[in-house]
Amino acid sequence: MITTPRLFIRPFLEQDCDSLYEYLSDPGIYEFEPGEPISLEQARAVTLERSRGTIFWAVVLQETQKMVGHLYFMQTEPLEFLTWELGYIFNPRFQNNGYASEATAALLHYGFEYLGIHRVMAHCNPNNIASWRVLEKNWHAQGRIFSEKCLFQARGRWLSIMGGYF
Repeated sequence: MITTPRLFIRPFLEQDCDSLYEYLSDPGIYEFEPGEPISLEQARAVTLERSRGTIFWAVVLQETQKMVGHLYFMQTEPLEFLTWELGYIFNPRFQNNGYASEATAALLHYGFEYLGIHRVMAHCNPNNIASWRVLEKNWHAQGRIFSEKCLFQARGRWLSIMGGYF
């Protein structure tokens, strides 16, 4: 578990299902993310799968023990490049409190200090201003810059994505 002044960043637990459903069932989440709202049954399956894996991290408020979002952190191939991909989704009810920036910074610190990673890549739709700010804060803190652009298709439309490496 990773601890920040306000958050616990920990592996998923099966009991995170209701919190995950609360935000992954919200159509607004998918404005900038591929996919579509999930049912409670799907949330149970996703939570169970994530509780058995190591690439998704639950972000939990210390004060209330409420899961407010999650991080995705997975090593990419080729493994010898020591590169991880970062992603995150937060419950809209808990956005604009700095939780995404705080959790991302803590996970990046953990990765560089304890996993021996060399770089992290992330992708962000340039219209997703809040997510863009999270990445910019952490990129600047790491002394890195965005360097790539690409397109991907989601829900039948092509989205422009900015990406880069820490």
